[in-house]
Amino acid sequence: MGHRDIPEVVTNRLILKGPKPEDYPDFKATFTSFRARYMGGPLNQYEAWMLYAAEIGHWEIRGYGMWMIHDKDTDQTYGMAGAWYPALWPEREIAWIIWPDVAGRGIALEAVSAVRDYLYTEAGWNEAVTYVDPFDLDSVRLCQRLGAKKDKQAETIGKDDAVYRHPAPHELKNSQLADGIALEIAHYAEPGYKPKGFPLD
Repeated sequence: MGHRDIPEVVTNRLILKGPKPEDYPDFKATFTSFRARYMGGPLNQYEAWMLYAAEIGHWEIRGYGMWMIHDKDTDQTYGMAGAWYPALWPEREIAWIIWPDVAGRGIALEAVSAVRDYLYTEAGWNEAVTYVDPFDLDSVRLCQRLGAKKDKQAETIGKDDAVYRHPAPHELKNSQLADGIALEIAHYAEPGYKPKGFPLD
């Protein structure tokens, strides 16, 4: 079940697939938990169900949306990453959520980097932003590692949100930033690798 025309995005460790009804339990567990505090949560079960229905419907309405992140070897889901542009959003967004028990393994970095590459090269996007709660330090750091910069002039979706603008496609092509992202992702794929300092998604 679910949208049949959603492309898959494959990385070294991951396969990004369209959201399906059977993937809902992990989504619900996350969005009804403290993990969702920076995304309007925790939600009640009805609100979580409505949001997941919107994740699936977004693909039908916009032709793009959020992918479910799967482990390439086990098919376990790790979270979601993709494009998000609901009504009243000022700009198209690159967004993500990682399940709490798999944070700190570079999953978000690998998935979001692949999503951005796909949106720029296959979907024809020329720019994108990410809306972040300033207190969500994991997401702020991930934006920075992806080369996104705080845009104080951009319209926000809430008075307390910060807007991080991603580098344009021409800024990423054959750049030191792109090489650095690829190198960091490769480190996370190494068995036993543990980053120093803060645990990062």
